[in-house]
Amino acid sequence: MLERPLILTGFMGSGKSSVGKIIAERLARRFVDLDAVLVATAGRTINDIFARDGEQLFRRLESAQLEKILSADRDTVVATGGGAVISPHNRTLMRRRGVVVNLKVTLVQLLVRLKGCSDRPLLAGEGAAERAAVLLDEREQYYADADIRIDTDGKSVEDVAAEILRLLEEFSSEYSAR
Repeated sequence: MLERPLILTGFMGSGKSSVGKIIAERLARRFVDLDAVLVATAGRTINDIFARDGEQLFRRLESAQLEKILSADRDTVVATGGGAVISPHNRTLMRRRGVVVNLKVTLVQLLVRLKGCSDRPLLAGEGAAERAAVLLDEREQYYADADIRIDTDGKSVEDVAAEILRLLEEFSSEYSAR
């Protein structure tokens, strides 16, 4: 069906990891969570990397790991971090090496999903809802530049995964016909 990595993008809390695990299992592929790889490689939490080294270093580490993952294996499902799309290098890499699927989530749904979450450094402290709105708006153009887009609001992770798998079949047929 698909001979390239499947790359899931979307804002934090959009369901990339949960949906990615289901899709990987159904396609008998390896699942890779980019944030988990970063934590394992750095030996520190994402919050700690942000706090000690800043977002810029985090983004460089993220780009390096994404390139490594996409170079290693075609049979993967990759859940990117929510901000991976802000790098032009990452966007080009993802488009060249894989099929990019964006999980779209509204601000209202996002705030419900992330309520009480303390491991999201960009949404820590006061004004989190306002920062989320700004980040979501800033990233929208990058999220929209995906091969496939799925609205996740009001859907279970199983429903989102099933919809992606159905659309992947259509996409694969169109892609191989080019």
